[in-house]
Amino acid sequence: MASNKSVTTYEKPLPHIGLADWYARQWELQQGADARSAEAFDMRNSGKIVCSETMVKTIWDTYMNNARLADRVTELSRWRELLKTLLDKLEEEIHLLKAEKTDTEREMEILNSPLQLTAQCISMRDCRRGTELTYDEADTELKTELCVIENVKQLLTERVQASWEKLNRLEEVRFQVELEVEDKDETIRIDQENLSLDRTCANISYKPNALRTPKGAVSYEAWLEHCNQTKTLADNELSDVYNFREALNVMRERARNDIKAQQDVTDFSLRKRIYQTQKARNELEWQKLKVQKEMEILEKEIVRLEDALLHKTDSIKCAETRLENRMYRSGIELCLDEVHLGLKDEVLNLRQTEKDLIKVIKNSKEAYNNLESLLLQIDTNLDDKQHSLATDIMCLDMRATLKTGDRTRLPNETDRNIVLTRMEKEIPLESSL
Repeated sequence: MASNKSVTTYEKPLPHIGLADWYARQWELQQGADARSAEAFDMRNSGKIVCSETMVKTIWDTYMNNARLADRVTELSRWRELLKTLLDKLEEEIHLLKAEKTDTEREMEILNSPLQLTAQCISMRDCRRGTELTYDEADTELKTELCVIENVKQLLTERVQASWEKLNRLEEVRFQVELEVEDKDETIRIDQENLSLDRTCANISYKPNALRTPKGAVSYEAWLEHCNQTKTLADNELSDVYNFREALNVMRERARNDIKAQQDVTDFSLRKRIYQTQKARNELEWQKLKVQKEMEILEKEIVRLEDALLHKTDSIKCAETRLENRMYRSGIELCLDEVHLGLKDEVLNLRQTEKDLIKVIKNSKEAYNNLESLLLQIDTNLDDKQHSLATDIMCLDMRATLKTGDRTRLPNETDRNIVLTRMEKEIPLESSL
């Protein structure tokens, strides 16, 4: 009975749980703590992985874009140097064409004196009286000479006009090329500034709509086509103006020779042909040396390519062996992990590289055979030109008896050869020593 208790106890008015429930709740809390710890551990590892992967991707993206910028600057620099070289050549050709135009105008002025003299001779002979006033051979030749001089002057006038038009065209092309050089200088400056930027620079910020396409932007293919068109335009004009200047010079020479006797015209043509043949022969000899050198280089390159092919063969064997060895993994470990995929990609890339190398080696050997055939053609052509050169010199020697006055045959064969090869500016004649 309560009256017999010596101590009075009090309990909370809440339901008490049994010891088994207490252990169950303790176990539940322990499992929950372990699960939350494992989840936190996984989240921390996932965060580290994401951070590392994004950092690596950012670094590689920055590196690749820096490499692209550097390559772009290099490409622009090459185009700029190429166009600058063309611009210098254009300026040189403009200067030379102006000089040729001035020489042609001076030649026209020089023709005024023989033209007036010929007209005066005709007028004076027309003052003859009686039966002496005839249309004789001298009169015919004078009138023919007058017509020749007038025709030459008219032709020179037309060529001067054509020279002026050609100069205008060259000025237009020079302006276009100069504008291209300036644009590329500006682009190189911008790309070099971008290449120097990094995440620690002070002058970087968010930009509104940075991914927009600039108005008037063109594709890389269109830009490259435009550069090639500009280069082709400049090359064509340079080639054309060179031929044009040569034509001007030849025309003036021909005009002077037409006024002289036919003998001088024929001898001049022979000397010109000898010069052209010698020039072509020297060019062929130079081409022969270049072809021989190219064959040596190509032969070494073929050996290097074959060594590279052998190296790729060993690499393929290694990669395929790795794949084959990993196929013997047991159980769940036989998975298509990144190593498996990477090895497959490596084998595919190596096989493609092997095919490419085989194709390059085949093309290189074909090119070597073509060079060898070309060398045989050059040797045959050199023999033909040497024979033609000897024939032309013999023809000129046979015509030497027709020379009179200050155009007589030179005293020895050495002096004659020096004149024929136009080496008098480098080797003085014995008579001038």
